[in-house]
Amino acid sequence: MKIAYQRKLTRQIQLGGILIGGGAPVSIQSMTNTLTADVKSTLKQITALQKAGCEIVRVAVLDGTDADALAKIRKGCKIPLVADIHFDYKLALLAIKNGVDGLRINPGNIGSQDKVRQVVAAASDKGIPIRIGVNSGSLPKAILNKYGVSPQGLVQAALRHVNILEKLNFYQMKLSVKASSVPLMIQSYRHLSEKVDYPLHLGVTEAGTQYAGIIKSAAAMGTLLSEGIGDTIRVSLTADPVTEVLAAKEILKALQLKKGLNIVSCPTCGRTKINLIELTQQVEQALKLCSELDITVAVMGCAVNGPGEAMEADFGIAGGSGEGLLFAGGKIIKKVKEQDLVKELVKLIKARYGK
Repeated sequence: MKIAYQRKLTRQIQLGGILIGGGAPVSIQSMTNTLTADVKSTLKQITALQKAGCEIVRVAVLDGTDADALAKIRKGCKIPLVADIHFDYKLALLAIKNGVDGLRINPGNIGSQDKVRQVVAAASDKGIPIRIGVNSGSLPKAILNKYGVSPQGLVQAALRHVNILEKLNFYQMKLSVKASSVPLMIQSYRHLSEKVDYPLHLGVTEAGTQYAGIIKSAAAMGTLLSEGIGDTIRVSLTADPVTEVLAAKEILKALQLKKGLNIVSCPTCGRTKINLIELTQQVEQALKLCSELDITVAVMGCAVNGPGEAMEADFGIAGGSGEGLLFAGGKIIKKVKEQDLVKELVKLIKARYGK
């Protein structure tokens, strides 16, 4: 059953060819971990991220060499490109000149009012939005002294940057208030969402290694997205960035905010007479090329709940002893030997969708 979340209607901005906020679909972001100046390696990783489902990619711009490389990267990049810049307004100006679609830069950290004005003028001229990104680990000293590391502190830090841009009549921005603590992150975004109508970029910063980081991100972003908060997301992992994208897709699909292949499989137990773990892994691997199909495939281990769940899915397998039943559209298709189940399932889906 499709459950619709009442999403907060935020101000809409455009990042390259993607709309953010204002009811647009939640978009998936990631960040390259290559040296940006190494154009070949950076573009190779961007291509891999795009194929995995990444819709917005961010690259670190540490110096002029990185900024100069952006022109070539932009030509070879098929998704919106965001330059991540800290402190140096000249790098922001170079990034804009070289064709980036967005900036991640905090205006309060790049110097004088004149420097900020130059960046804002250039961004306005090119229609480039700016993301204000506040992290719990790098709050200004004045904020820490007054609020400590708290939701109020993160939000006040973000609002200070917002105020700088609004005074320059710049409103094409999105905001983030990331923390490595899941409860702090959730409360900070809730608080910020009450204060502004700008689109919000969700993320748990320094979430950790693949296993723990995905769990933290799912808990935090799942909570907020189910409350209608969030317009873009990044699952920040100490892992291959492609894993970030795959995890983000699964989070959105679990919340029914994104269409795609949904594999339902039961936990193993003493009733299972089929190698369910291996079977499910084989199904997942075999259906990788069908990942964009909006279908549910059930892989069930026994006759207790299996047939019911399999009949609810678009396609399904219910295991027995060395064999299983193949389902499609709620009907039993045939009985199949265990070793042939995956092959027959794939054949059935390909016959229906031509994949």
